[in-house]
Amino acid sequence: MKKKIKVLIVDDSAVVRQTLSEILSYDPDIEILGTAPDPLIAAKKMQKEPPDVLILDIEMPRMDGLTFLHKIMSQHPMAVIICSSLSGKGSETALKALEYGAVEVIEKPRIGTKEFLLESRIQLLDSVKGAARIPTNRLAIAKPVEPKYSADVILSKPTSNSVIETTEKVILIGASTGGTEAIRIVLENMPIDSPGIAIVQHMPENFTSAFAKRLDSLCKISVKEAVTNDTVLRGQALIAPGNQHMLLKRSGTRYYVEVKHGPLVSRHRPSVDVLFRSAARYAGKNAVGVIMTGMGDDGAKGLLEMKEAGAYTIAQDEKTCVVFGMPQEAIKLKAVDLITSLENIPQAALKACSMRRS
Repeated sequence: MKKKIKVLIVDDSAVVRQTLSEILSYDPDIEILGTAPDPLIAAKKMQKEPPDVLILDIEMPRMDGLTFLHKIMSQHPMAVIICSSLSGKGSETALKALEYGAVEVIEKPRIGTKEFLLESRIQLLDSVKGAARIPTNRLAIAKPVEPKYSADVILSKPTSNSVIETTEKVILIGASTGGTEAIRIVLENMPIDSPGIAIVQHMPENFTSAFAKRLDSLCKISVKEAVTNDTVLRGQALIAPGNQHMLLKRSGTRYYVEVKHGPLVSRHRPSVDVLFRSAARYAGKNAVGVIMTGMGDDGAKGLLEMKEAGAYTIAQDEKTCVVFGMPQEAIKLKAVDLITSLENIPQAALKACSMRRS
């Protein structure tokens, strides 16, 4: 008999606890171990029987969820999904939760929460099942990283004598669960004159700005949340804003991005598939595509389109992925030129940018 995924729900709202319990109980593979209105009650229940997946709010009485998360991941790492009503300043708290080891953040509205959760049933079920598959040894808190350079430097555009045939190379990166730390590692190892980079990381609205600012303080290159018409510059990475798709476009020899609303693609907005497809259309062999850790298959088809258009494509290997979902799906489609470790991705991408594609 297949073992069920045991879930503990911690939220101070009785409506949220009941709604999440009803949604998750509907799936025969999931068992609700219990619910708790605050972390202290949750801790007592966890002592009796630890869950496979913990769904945790951040703003709660007696102990906030961030403090509780830190204690859990320091002592007994487990799969934690943050489900919280956060915006603006609070998004920085949620970003900190990802750094502490949460595998995913689901932002719920302050008004109409029950309706939102019911509409997000598929996302919630997928998140719980994906989180349960993550090995415990990959759930430890990431070690703090000391800042390297002040990343205020933005290099100038390609020289005016560039022509279409010798357009600057661009690097496109897509990631989801585990991607915040994976992207940090990649960008921290990019030289100050690296090719321009455009990134889609699955994150809720308002979170990506704080994420970009944090990376900007750690990396040699400049990192910013993208806005429409931002030029893809050498020495700079653009991160798609949460809840909006980002497309790569070209005007002459200039690459730039367009940020736009639209329906969910591969269940995501922003979608890696959207970015990769636009790169296939407008950059072709001048692009390098990188697909990294994440649940689901977003980006796999887009990466194949990039490869078919002449781009060089890279996938993170299973050993260094938090979740080997997106890269695995791309590999299955034969969309990948190179499978390599997270640590080797920066070097591999830079080498690919120096190659001439026929």
